[in-house]
Amino acid sequence: MADIHIADFYKDVARIFAQLYLSFPRKITLFVEDISGPDSPDEFGLHCARFQSCFSTMIWLAENGYIHYESTIRQEALDQVTLTHKGFTVLYSRMAMEELSGIATDADKELQPPSIQDTYTSCIYLVRQALKSGSSHALEQVVQALLHK
Repeated sequence: MADIHIADFYKDVARIFAQLYLSFPRKITLFVEDISGPDSPDEFGLHCARFQSCFSTMIWLAENGYIHYESTIRQEALDQVTLTHKGFTVLYSRMAMEELSGIATDADKELQPPSIQDTYTSCIYLVRQALKSGSSHALEQVVQALLHK
């Protein structure tokens, strides 16, 4: 049986990182719906499990030092969110070639100058490429590599 909730976790982490990197160092309100997609609460006002898991992923990233926020807006969003030093450093860093084994990347393009090849090995570039590909496997590989840095 596939662990769909783990695949969703990796996708959420990648989307959260990509969105916060774009706004760094500015603090933003990070809405769960922007990451997990729209949700309609039930008659009791409870969100679906997918929405709740995404919110929990945001909290988990904060508890593990990747992001910082000032407050929650119910379970709808985190307010005044930004990457921490750890989060920014992980995304801005480059992956060594041995870390890239098995991760789809454009770093092999030998005709590119070294500065461009460096871009292809940056963690945020790999996150964006994995999101763009839509591959659960690529997202899993990139996010696992990030969380082990």
